[in-house]
Amino acid sequence: MEKRNLFLNLSPLDHRYFLANRELYEKLSLYLSEEANIRYCLQTEVVLLVSLLEEVQKQDLDSKLIERLTQLPRQVQPVEVYREEAKTHHNIRALVNVLKTHVPPEYRYLVHLGATSADILETSASVRIKEAMRMVILPEVISLVESLCNLTLRTAEVPQIGRTHGQHAVPITFGYAMAEYVSRLGKSVSRMESKASNLRGKLSGAVGAYNATSLIVAEPEDLERRFLEKLDLLPSDHSTQILEPEYLLELLLEVNTAFGIQANLADDLRNLQRTEIGEVREHFGGDQVGSSTMPQKRNPWNSEHVKSLWKAFGPRIGSFFLDQVSEHQRDLTNSA
Repeated sequence: MEKRNLFLNLSPLDHRYFLANRELYEKLSLYLSEEANIRYCLQTEVVLLVSLLEEVQKQDLDSKLIERLTQLPRQVQPVEVYREEAKTHHNIRALVNVLKTHVPPEYRYLVHLGATSADILETSASVRIKEAMRMVILPEVISLVESLCNLTLRTAEVPQIGRTHGQHAVPITFGYAMAEYVSRLGKSVSRMESKASNLRGKLSGAVGAYNATSLIVAEPEDLERRFLEKLDLLPSDHSTQILEPEYLLELLLEVNTAFGIQANLADDLRNLQRTEIGEVREHFGGDQVGSSTMPQKRNPWNSEHVKSLWKAFGPRIGSFFLDQVSEHQRDLTNSA
């Protein structure tokens, strides 16, 4: 694996937030990195191979063979795929070529049989995003909701002045103010869970019409269903060369909605830390400084970072709206 200096990364997110929360960054890398992309594509190819073997042999496969095949995504190194892609100039063709060198010779002819590149790319993306939501993102947001619940209960009787338009209004409690975010974010968690569970896959070929797989099996839609079951996915209600984009778009919109709720909370907390208000304070470390020249300052930098990240990520959802438009059965104007 090639090593490079962390500080040579082009995106500030890749070094600043890696250093700030290395554990979380590494958890997300298991699903959202390029290495993860390759590994999940390999996993999807292996599941397709197993499905085709079952179809050919008309019986359950030997458990040792299945175990051997399922280990392949961990054995193939991303650098092997990239070296092959330098020759093929096609990512999935490169991945298939490399995978075949690891598959027992008698089964190599079944690797990628009947599939188009998008069958693998689109399906594997659904699997890894679904797992990223279940294993990392949702647990993090649920943990935040739980913390807000505890804060709400602890401060249920702590008096605070209510504000509208930034002006003093009538009395409330701090717990009441926090309960708003428990309610909003809690409902968003349920919606994210539902939309992540509804991500779909496909094995319907170059234009979605099952042209290739119909030459292999009598019931290509049944093969697709069995293949996707192994990946804990349902088939898309309709697909061309690509999946209907709305499944993923709806999930991303809800993720962004949850992010907006957190940005709203961060903004409220930031304003309550103003010198003239001073109702709350962020933790401040013993060696921490708020200014290089004004040691008395205690800036609400955590709240500001949350809002900054929301401002950086929120507009990117617009790109997925643009990707709803794909000419005919597919174009490549979403390749970036």
